[in-house]
Amino acid sequence: MFNEFLNIIFSSLKLDKNLYKNNKNFGEAAIYFSGLIMILDGVAGAVAANTIIKTSIGISGLTAILTWLVWAIFIYVIGVKIFPDKATTNIPFKRVLIGVGYAHAPGLLRFFAVTPELVIPIIFLTQFWIFASLIISTKQILNLKSNFKSFGVVFLSFLIFAIVSVSFVMSRMDALPISSYS
Repeated sequence: MFNEFLNIIFSSLKLDKNLYKNNKNFGEAAIYFSGLIMILDGVAGAVAANTIIKTSIGISGLTAILTWLVWAIFIYVIGVKIFPDKATTNIPFKRVLIGVGYAHAPGLLRFFAVTPELVIPIIFLTQFWIFASLIISTKQILNLKSNFKSFGVVFLSFLIFAIVSVSFVMSRMDALPISSYS
């Protein structure tokens, strides 16, 4: 079972589209593998961030699970419900959820950001790698005909996610003690 988990991680790192085509990778343990990848991705991000600013590893793991769910919802709604191809109308949400989790495997490389000089380059590299992996997983899972449409679904999901996240953070800024000093 651990060998299967490592194979999924390495296939995702290689941006192997067959990872998302093979039904064997979407079996009973797939949701657990996908969730574990997301939790480890969150922990790796916290470890990398801790070289610059102190971050709670537990909160980062929980945030990664929430991020996983939100990414999958946005990709599912945009790719299956709003802009479907003819073959994408009967894709189960669980398959998209698993694919989004697998696509975050490059984030595990953030464990290697052990010095402050490596944090920013590794975070940017892994984020673009995750984005590329999300495009591949979206194209394969949703049976999209073009890479451009897959890019559009992922990019639109990203924009909505970013706007919602920034809006949430900005709405909380009034609650910070620092806002009373301005």
